[in-house]
Amino acid sequence: MTLIAAFPYGRKDRSALRLAAVLARSSGHPLRIVSVIPAPGSTLPSSGGYLQFAEWSRERGKQAVAEAQAAAAEICPDLDTHAVSVSAESRARALIAEAEKSGARMIVVGSGTDGKRGRVRLSSTSDRLLHSSPVPVALAPREYDVPAGSTVTRVTCSYRGDEHSRSVLLRTAEIARDVGADLRIATFAAGGRTVEPSTLEEGSARETLIAEVTASQETALTSISAYARPGSVATVVGTGRDWAAAVESVDWVSGEVLVLGSSDEGPKSRLFLGSDASKIIRSTPVPVVVVP
Repeated sequence: MTLIAAFPYGRKDRSALRLAAVLARSSGHPLRIVSVIPAPGSTLPSSGGYLQFAEWSRERGKQAVAEAQAAAAEICPDLDTHAVSVSAESRARALIAEAEKSGARMIVVGSGTDGKRGRVRLSSTSDRLLHSSPVPVALAPREYDVPAGSTVTRVTCSYRGDEHSRSVLLRTAEIARDVGADLRIATFAAGGRTVEPSTLEEGSARETLIAEVTASQETALTSISAYARPGSVATVVGTGRDWAAAVESVDWVSGEVLVLGSSDEGPKSRLFLGSDASKIIRSTPVPVVVVP
């Protein structure tokens, strides 16, 4: 098994590679660094312009590989890495093809360039991956950076309490076990969606809500009894007037990742991101892993 790290050649952003290094170092999996080079359109004739573009694509691929190798030597010299370039018209489809060809456990990508520092901002590539990838997709916040040699410290599962999120909890427990990290179950409740605004304003009603959610979380813990339990398991409830406030109401630690499940309305074997999950992703100050 391996991890796929999307490499944005020609740019200074190394967020995806840094996150992929943290995940690979924690899990012991090798890292395949993939640069996707624009390919000549399949409908273009074999003209001089086409041949020139094809030659440029080959040369750019070589440069991208050299750039990725230099970045890996700087960021993760302790890891088993292999840099490649592929020529394709779609970056998302190319990354999925590489993941399927190499039997990858996960695809790791960075954020869009116009997002807030320290937050995840979906790009056109990551958005397509989150609606079509057959394997989990990890999203690095913009300008994500960690100390050298960092590993995953805690894995938090975004838990809704329904059947689909119970399966996501199982996947999260597996991830926590594989990377040797603590496990936390978090339920987020936002005014106007999961919790009525008036409920949030009434202290006693809010306490009742938290007690009910916590009981549901504790019951869910029995579903991971067949797995090797992480070193520490915790539960938390985050409430707020909106999703951003709910996410910010809980603590986040260095080396943490949040695991979200894709929408159960999408294809069962592929990712399909729901609207609430998208809002949580945009508000989270740590890397996010979305699982099918």
